[in-house]
Amino acid sequence: MIRSFVTLAATLNLSHAVKELDSTRQTVRRHISQLETAMGAPLFLVEDRRYHLSGLGESVLPDAKDILARGTLWMRGQTRAVGMLQRLQANVGDWDFYQQQQPLGKVWSDSSLVLRETLRAWTMASGEIESKWFSHVRPYLIIYRQSDIGWICVEFGQKSVYVKWFGQDYARSSIGRPISKMPAGVEFSHLIYEAFDEVQAAQMPRLDHVFTRMPRAGLDGLAPVAYQRLILSGSFPDGSPAVMSLVLPVDEVNITDLAAKDSIVLDAVEPFDFPAEEAIFEKLLDDQ
Repeated sequence: MIRSFVTLAATLNLSHAVKELDSTRQTVRRHISQLETAMGAPLFLVEDRRYHLSGLGESVLPDAKDILARGTLWMRGQTRAVGMLQRLQANVGDWDFYQQQQPLGKVWSDSSLVLRETLRAWTMASGEIESKWFSHVRPYLIIYRQSDIGWICVEFGQKSVYVKWFGQDYARSSIGRPISKMPAGVEFSHLIYEAFDEVQAAQMPRLDHVFTRMPRAGLDGLAPVAYQRLILSGSFPDGSPAVMSLVLPVDEVNITDLAAKDSIVLDAVEPFDFPAEEAIFEKLLDDQ
């Protein structure tokens, strides 16, 4: 029933939904009717045989997508909770992806100066991208804008890890593109997007550890990389929502049951250099 609702909400066309679901018109209508009876209100409005989401339909659609994604991945063993925090896993051919959410308090005990400085700058700037308090860490960030096709990249900082991995020219060519969809399927991609959605909706930071394999210039195949990622909610000068991401390469990640982690040789990445003299908030604490 939920899949029928989500599919019809995406197509807003009963014939297209029936074809995508490999079902019948009667079955899809029955599923929608059963959901509407359970919820006590219509999910769709039909005018001249055209479907439109009702106010209720719009409000329950995100949860419906989430239920489908989590249910599908749970049955595949790709998602679980570790200490009440999300862990995702996908293995498709030569491609691997592991992501495990971390307690945010780990930022303060981490050896990375730019990690601590970025979180402090976000607090002082109230999430405003153009704030003067962000100017010294902004070159290390990747900035995204919300759009009808998801979160799209609008800025790669000159010193961001993306530029270090792929080069400035490649980074420029990626501006305006949505976050890449994962080869593990729609449901997995949904949960990857979900981290960005949750950060923006709750106006809070999130810390993840990630291990994956990605293409690198001059190399055949996929290279193994590990990084931690701090995601921050934000806003553009016009008040529209933004998300900022600080990605830092690491030698080790805290990911439960990472397959063969002891035998993985990570691809070499240029060390992340953040001058101590630029850490204005760290220096304030040191001076106290």
